[in-house]
Amino acid sequence: MSTPTLLIIQPAGPTRDLVCATAEGVGFAVHVCGTGIEGLAAFRQRPPDVLLASLDLLDMDGLTLVTTVREEAPDLSMVLVTARASVESAVAAIRLGVHDYLREPLDAVTLRGLLSDRVDDALRRRVRLFPAERSTGVSFHGMIGRSVPMQKLFRMLRTMAPHVRTALVSGETGTGKELVARALHQLGPRADRRFVVINCSAVVETLFESELFGHVRGAFTGATESKSGLFELADGGTLFLDEVGELPPGVQAKLLRTIEFGEVHRVGSLEPRKVDVQVIAATNRDLEVECDAGRFRRDLFYRLNVIDMHVPPLRDRRDDIVYLANAFMRTTATRLAKPLNGLTAGAERLLQEADWLGNVRELRNVIERACLMAEGRLVGEMDVKASLPSPRPSAHGFVPRGPHTAPRAVAAATEADDDLEPLSDVEREHIMRALQHAANNKKKAATLLGISRRALYRKLERLDLGVTIARRGKGAA
Repeated sequence: MSTPTLLIIQPAGPTRDLVCATAEGVGFAVHVCGTGIEGLAAFRQRPPDVLLASLDLLDMDGLTLVTTVREEAPDLSMVLVTARASVESAVAAIRLGVHDYLREPLDAVTLRGLLSDRVDDALRRRVRLFPAERSTGVSFHGMIGRSVPMQKLFRMLRTMAPHVRTALVSGETGTGKELVARALHQLGPRADRRFVVINCSAVVETLFESELFGHVRGAFTGATESKSGLFELADGGTLFLDEVGELPPGVQAKLLRTIEFGEVHRVGSLEPRKVDVQVIAATNRDLEVECDAGRFRRDLFYRLNVIDMHVPPLRDRRDDIVYLANAFMRTTATRLAKPLNGLTAGAERLLQEADWLGNVRELRNVIERACLMAEGRLVGEMDVKASLPSPRPSAHGFVPRGPHTAPRAVAAATEADDDLEPLSDVEREHIMRALQHAANNKKKAATLLGISRRALYRKLERLDLGVTIARRGKGAA
């Protein structure tokens, strides 16, 4: 197997000397160019495995060079080096597909680790392994993904984590937004400090201010002692606001002020308390739509959305399904003490064709059930088929789940019956099915419906289902 090649486009100087020496030390065959024009010519003559370029070239803007290279080699691994690092240039570089963004002066240890990873990546691209073997090499801070969307997300995390103070993580339910938030924390300068989590959809509306900002004794009925809030608890570290779209308007205003000025006022106190907290928020809603509807403050949205980390749904990263399934299978097999070695081809096909409305969380649950059912050393097609969710109920009966069958089945049902029921009746019936399936446990029913418990309560009230539910099961969660 030939030695991986690295093309360096960098003006002469200490930085280039360090990169050359380090690259050769980890196993690259190095070719050096001092200008952008010379570098483009060398790239076109013999495309390298990895390109490392300076943003500060004398004859060409580094981003222009990257744009040109990306158009001609969409899959090339690229690293950008600059003495003038900024969030704007970092974002632009990531959007152009730059794998790593380094600031001068370079740290020799970091550089060596990065180039070692690039050598390994170049060698892996030349060797095709079976999915069960490959899945161990695509993990990043608890996340798994070799697909293009996930690799872009990983690059953004590596680049932005050392610099961000606020970030917004968006994505559907079950995509792994908290893992992204934890990666931002672990890769940043606050990694050795606290990572505090609050699920905004699980807090009673009247207690939001006390939970976040604390209260003093006597501030309200039941406040027998003073209490610090989560901002004070997370001082010096990170506060993760999961489902931030559930925050009431009054708390949104107070949160904005805390982020802007770095101080909190406990409920019932006029004395400000200074805090230094990195705030990461997550949502499965489109907050711009929420702003247009007047349910979310636009100024808070802009303050949180300095960096937007979007976690793609599983249907947009189907290349990762087998890797994820193998990882979940190994974990489950270890926990169950079962000698499972992998998935059959039929099982993999079923997994890749499923809808995955619950995304990675749903995939993990299916694999755990399949592992429980598996009798041999492989998880088979029948194990997966028995573990996949049942057909989804619709107004016209049951519709099969699957990317190819569902739309056609819905269309056929619609054409066969023109007497459509009112939407409120369909919604009422769907909620009642979920509650029956969850034995009237509202928390479980909300999870099945893919909404928060507070949202379910609002629907129960709007559809006048409160009395009915109370009769069916008192004390349900």
